[in-house]
Amino acid sequence: MNLLAIETSTESGSIAVWRDGELTRRCCPPGVAHSETLLPLIRTTMRDVGLALAELHAVAFAAGPGSFTGLRVACGVAQGLAVAHQLPVIAVGTLDAMALASAGERVIVALDARMGEVYFGFFERSLPLAPVAVCRPSELPIPASSGWLACGNGLAAYPLLRQRLADCVRSWQPELMPDAGTVARLAATSLARGETVDAADAAPLYVRNKVALTVVERLATGGKA
Repeated sequence: MNLLAIETSTESGSIAVWRDGELTRRCCPPGVAHSETLLPLIRTTMRDVGLALAELHAVAFAAGPGSFTGLRVACGVAQGLAVAHQLPVIAVGTLDAMALASAGERVIVALDARMGEVYFGFFERSLPLAPVAVCRPSELPIPASSGWLACGNGLAAYPLLRQRLADCVRSWQPELMPDAGTVARLAATSLARGETVDAADAAPLYVRNKVALTVVERLATGGKA
């Protein structure tokens, strides 16, 4: 089983190649748009592992939530490669992959959504307990039980989250970010189950439809018009 995974939900993008259970992961160059670096990085990595794109069985991408631009780039590249080489596509939830990467049994994932909000999800044994959503830190639902693991850069971006979650969280991983390696691991399981979609049907999971603040909203929060 061979597959390529693409993760560009945040500024720290990455790709991973899964080849018969062996994982090769590479990071996108920092400070450069993913749209400029992704295809060259894929070509170089595929060459290094000795695989041709035609030898893949699927292309996976982190579908979101995350950066609107980053999600569109990942989806577009996955669709383009899949169409060119007649491959199926696997869309993996960004927060699902983060929950798996945390290695926690019960996990709260909080990813900075900008505009004073966080994308969040609750997971048990890597399975979502509810649909991923977005809210202000002051509105995040608090579990009644204790012993949770909390991860994601939303914890560092909004200290209020740590304060509100203090009674139910046992361990913290604020440094954990989306990564193509975990996307590949989830995609390999989906591929083995035959859970793929046609390239034309692949789509990002935005969660939040609003892309930008209005001028009035930016001024109200101390920004510039």
